Amino acid sequence: MHEKVIIIGAGPGGLASAILLASAGVKVKVIERLPTVGGRTSAIEADGFRFDLGPTFFLYPRVLEEIFAAAGTSLRDEVEMVRLDPQYRIMFGDGGELHATADIARMEQQIASISPADAPGFRRFLAENRAKLTAMEPCLETPFLGWQDLINTRLLKMLPMLRPHQSLDTYLKRFFRDPRIRLAFSFQSKYLGMSPFRCPSLFSILSFLEYEYGVFHPIGGCSAVTAAMARVAERLGVEIEVDQPVEEVLFEGRRAVAVRTADGVERARAIVMNADFARAMSRLVPDRLRRRWTDRKIARKKFSCSTFMMYLGVEGTFDLPHHSIHIAADYERNLDEIERQHVLSADPSFYVQNASVTDPSLAPRGMSALYVLAPVTHQHANVDWTRERERFRALMLKQIAKAGFAGVERRIRFERVITPDDWDQKYEVHQGATFNLAHSLDQMLHLRPHNRFEDCEGMYLVGGGTHPGSGLPVIFESARISSRLLLNDLGLSPRVGRIPALQLAPEVLEPA
Repeated sequence: MHEKVIIIGAGPGGLASAILLASAGVKVKVIERLPTVGGRTSAIEADGFRFDLGPTFFLYPRVLEEIFAAAGTSLRDEVEMVRLDPQYRIMFGDGGELHATADIARMEQQIASISPADAPGFRRFLAENRAKLTAMEPCLETPFLGWQDLINTRLLKMLPMLRPHQSLDTYLKRFFRDPRIRLAFSFQSKYLGMSPFRCPSLFSILSFLEYEYGVFHPIGGCSAVTAAMARVAERLGVEIEVDQPVEEVLFEGRRAVAVRTADGVERARAIVMNADFARAMSRLVPDRLRRRWTDRKIARKKFSCSTFMMYLGVEGTFDLPHHSIHIAADYERNLDEIERQHVLSADPSFYVQNASVTDPSLAPRGMSALYVLAPVTHQHANVDWTRERERFRALMLKQIAKAGFAGVERRIRFERVITPDDWDQKYEVHQGATFNLAHSLDQMLHLRPHNRFEDCEGMYLVGGGTHPGSGLPVIFESARISSRLLLNDLGLSPRVGRIPALQLAPEVLEPA
C-alpha cells in the first residue's frame, strides 16, 4: 500500500474513485457526511417501501463495467439489471403519446403515429450520433486543464460535427420537423438541468445512448448500484466512514494535507472532493486560497434548475409504464419560468417512475412505490417554499392524474417531499441546483473546475461539478479522469479494466 488518499463524499464519483485508486494499490479512506453511502444516488426506505433519492435511469453501463473490471469483478456479478422495453412513455401536453423503444422498426412506427414524415429521420439520427459519440469519446475521457488542451487536431476536426454554437433543438430540426418528436429526443437535456432550446447540440448523444445501449433498471433501484460499489471498494481494503461530516480541509501553504472531522485530524497525500462543488468550496476551503473559484466568482456562475420531489408509497398497483414523462403543453414557457423568470409554473412538466411494475421488491405486496419529479427553479427569492410546498404538492397530485395516476392521495401510506430548499439545506446542494453547474458553452471542458483542482495543490475533483459533467455515466468518467491524474502524480499506473464489448449477462438484455 502507498500513501493515503482521503475522499470526501461517498457519492457515485467518490466510490468509483475509491475503487480505481485502491485497485492500483493506494490506501483509501472515504468520509461521508450522511449515514449511508450513495449521496444523491442513495435510497429512501420506510414502511417496506424503497425509493431512489435521485437518479432512476441507468444508462450506458460500459463505463461502470470497466471500473468494476479494474477491481476484478463485473457489473453483472454485482447488480441484477433489467433492460426496459419500452424504455419510457412520453406524453405531450398538446397531444400525442410515444412509447420509446430501441427496436428501430417499432420506434419508426411510434414516430409515424405522430408525424409520418419524421419516421425516416430516426435512422439518420442514430447513424450521425453513432459517429459523433465515437469522435467525442476521447474528449469525454480526457482532462481539460487549460485552453491549450482545446487546440489539438482531433478536437478541431470534430467542430463541424459537434456544432458547438447550435442548440439541441435547432440541431434536431435536421432530422425531425414536428416539435413533439424533437422534444422526445431532447428532453434528456434535463439530465443536465438545461433547456433543449439552450443546451449545446453536442448533447444529442444523451438520447442516442438510450437507443444504442438501452435504459436499465437495477433491481433495488440505482441506489443498489452505489451500494454494490461500496461493497467492491471495501473488498479492496477501502475504509468507508459514514455519518461523519468533514468540517475543514487543512492546508500547508496551498497544498491540501489533511481533513478535520469531529473525531480529529487525518492527514493524506491527496484529497479527492466528491461533495457538491460550490457548497464544498465555500464550507471547506478558505476563500483566500482560491483564485479562479473564489466565493465571489462562484456566485456569478450559472447553475442548473432544481427539482420538486415526491416519494409516495401507495396502496394498490398501476398497470402503467415503468417511466412516464409528461411534457407541458407550452414547454418553452414552462422552461422560461424555470430558468429565466424563476417562478413556479401553473402547468409544470413532470416525470413519474412506477418501478414496482418491474421490481416488486420496492414495495409491499399489492402496493406501489411512486417517484414523482417536477423540474423547478433553483433557490430564488421569487419562491418561498415554506409557503409554496403544500400548494405545489396539491398541483402535482393533479398533474400526475394526467398520466393515469388518478386517485393517489387517498391511497398514500407513506410520503416524503423534497423541495429545492431541502436540497439546499438538508443535502448541502448549492442553491438546490440538483444538476450542479449549468452545462453552457462558457462552463464546459476547461471552463469547468478542473479534475486536478487548479486552485489548490493535492486536491482532485470528481462528480457533476467537474469535467465532463452531470449524469451517472459522465460522473463515472470523471472518476476515471481524476483517478488517472492522481495516480500519475503519485508515480503509479492505473489498473486497466477494459472490456472488449458491453458484456452483460443474457438475462440482463431481456426486456422487462
